[in-house]
Amino acid sequence: MIKVNISKKDSTINKITMSGHAGYDDYGKDIVCAAASSIVITSVNAILKYNKDAISYVQDDDLEITINLHDNVIDLLINNMLDLLTELKEQYKNNIKINII
Repeated sequence: MIKVNISKKDSTINKITMSGHAGYDDYGKDIVCAAASSIVITSVNAILKYNKDAISYVQDDDLEITINLHDNVIDLLINNMLDLLTELKEQYKNNIKINII
């Protein structure tokens, strides 16, 4: 299962971590993993293109995104990413979980 943890401080998202494997299909054929990865990578790239200092990220076995700056565009892109991941979760409840911590 893919696990997405959203950390908030004063109702503002400051960190997002994503870990695990969806387990929908074999590695390399898993459409849920592909969709989740595409959503996150596209969002991260858009934010970095808009403002290279807005976020920082570390990717090893897990992906950890730290939101360094907030404005209307950055928050819109972050919330859009989370909305898309939530839609994916609704379709594949056994393969992705989203926690707000």
